[in-house]
Amino acid sequence: MKLRDRVGISENRQAQITYVMEIGLVVLFFLGMERGSVGVMVNCAVGLVVIQLPPLLERDYDVPMDPALTLWITSAAFLHALGTVGIPGTGATFYRSLGWWDHMTHALSSSLVAGVGYATVRAVEEHSDDIYLPDRFIFVFILMFVMAFGVFWEVVEFVIAEVADITGGPRVLTQYSLEDTMKDLLFNLIGGVIVAIWGTAYLTDIVGAIEDRLDARSGAE
Repeated sequence: MKLRDRVGISENRQAQITYVMEIGLVVLFFLGMERGSVGVMVNCAVGLVVIQLPPLLERDYDVPMDPALTLWITSAAFLHALGTVGIPGTGATFYRSLGWWDHMTHALSSSLVAGVGYATVRAVEEHSDDIYLPDRFIFVFILMFVMAFGVFWEVVEFVIAEVADITGGPRVLTQYSLEDTMKDLLFNLIGGVIVAIWGTAYLTDIVGAIEDRLDARSGAE
């Protein structure tokens, strides 16, 4: 079963929503420029780079990008960037004014990280006759992969915030408190669990495409 079959929205509508969010990222970037906010511009620029991955993977590597998968990736990038902008005229970002916003974006982003980890390890297993990974191992691997990436990200946030404080530069990424960090890791875990449970059913196209490339490379060698 493909991911788009579970979203409940037509492929046309998914593509339209994705396009609107892509335009939204461009608008948010120029809004950050108008405000002179380096943080907003950097986060939007990163988001714009991320949303180029689906067409790049499909065009150059023959990875089938389900419209729902593209929407998933774009949503993560857009909602994170939107959270750094906030409500015009108030000076408050969604990350600061809405306690659940940070948790939502962490769960969404971590689910993407989990999806990458799942698709890669499953494709390697399918490609090699010498590798057998039980479902329970895959489940635990995905959670460990997500948590390791989450800890790495929190360290990056901490370092960037400390450097900004020392140099007086803009805070592109911010850590609010130890409690907030622990909650971030918890929601990272939730995103990983979602993919660990449903990845087998809804990421089969991606796994197959990666396996095909591995097979082709092995044949060429």
